[in-house]
Amino acid sequence: MDKSNGYEDIADRFIESRGRNMKGIGSSSVREWARALPQGAAVLDLGCGTGIPISKVLMDEGMAVYGLDVSITLINEFRKNFPNAPVVCEAVEDSSFFNRKFDAVIAWGLIFLLPEDSQVKVIQKAAAALRSGGKLLFTAPYQKTEWTDVMTKQLSRSLGAEQYSKLLAASGLTLLEEFEDEGENHYFHAIKPNIT
Repeated sequence: MDKSNGYEDIADRFIESRGRNMKGIGSSSVREWARALPQGAAVLDLGCGTGIPISKVLMDEGMAVYGLDVSITLINEFRKNFPNAPVVCEAVEDSSFFNRKFDAVIAWGLIFLLPEDSQVKVIQKAAAALRSGGKLLFTAPYQKTEWTDVMTKQLSRSLGAEQYSKLLAASGLTLLEEFEDEGENHYFHAIKPNIT
């Protein structure tokens, strides 16, 4: 099974078309989200790709970014772009997430690429990797739907807002808000409540 969901096969094309756009869709929404995080926060970027634009935006806002992607080609490009940032080539559903806790986890354009059972596992693992008060931000269509990814020709699926909300709650997270960016990407923003 191709854990990159077709992205390793099209990595060079992805790099040319999307992987170098410093002001790509979503960057302004991620920037606004990052500005609410503590300065120097440790942020895990799941499915980081080349690191552009998401990891770069986070770094520009003073975050300590850790990248994770299963495509070796995209990871190599990430390493060229950010030689000092920790990054590993692993499937998100199998990763140890650096065996550490994070102030925030972001999964931009990733969750819906995974099979349903992997989506559940990744959200649970992201919740477990968050410190108390940590935040999770991920994108997935609001409605429950399936479609063929334009670039990879692989099946993509959204579990839908109702199911994601239930999954977040079952993982110990509180959904703070949902919103959309200029590209009509739907965001789910959750927090791990402080334990008192």
